[in-house]
Amino acid sequence: MIWGLKTEAAFDVWSIEHLVMGVSVAWIASLICDKMVGKEEISATLKTKISFVITLMVAYMWETLEHYLEIGLFGSAVQFWLQGVEHWSNRLIFDNVMVLSGWYIYQKEHKMLWFARVFSCIWLFVHIFVFPHSMYLHELF
Repeated sequence: MIWGLKTEAAFDVWSIEHLVMGVSVAWIASLICDKMVGKEEISATLKTKISFVITLMVAYMWETLEHYLEIGLFGSAVQFWLQGVEHWSNRLIFDNVMVLSGWYIYQKEHKMLWFARVFSCIWLFVHIFVFPHSMYLHELF
């Protein structure tokens, strides 16, 4: 299944958050890259590649943490809110593609950073503190 609940589909409603998260992670990755390189002269292409790899690493580290949250390692309330373990294609491929798409958007349009931050903060606040579990939108539509 392409679209639906995260336990059975490649994309779910949280794929939107992964996209905007990718924009913010790309900004952080470029800061890390600048810190790693320091004052050395390297090509812009190499900096972009380093930023890409850092973003990809962060995306997979997040997916690993998310898996442990879903199986209840951080408590049953968190496990209930997450509503199950993501489908393998969602976890290993498509969420990370969305983060890398956000990275690409940041590379092309730095102005999107503030939109992504605001959208992400509002999204997380509403979907963590207001609603009972993360998959409620799929139940509505």
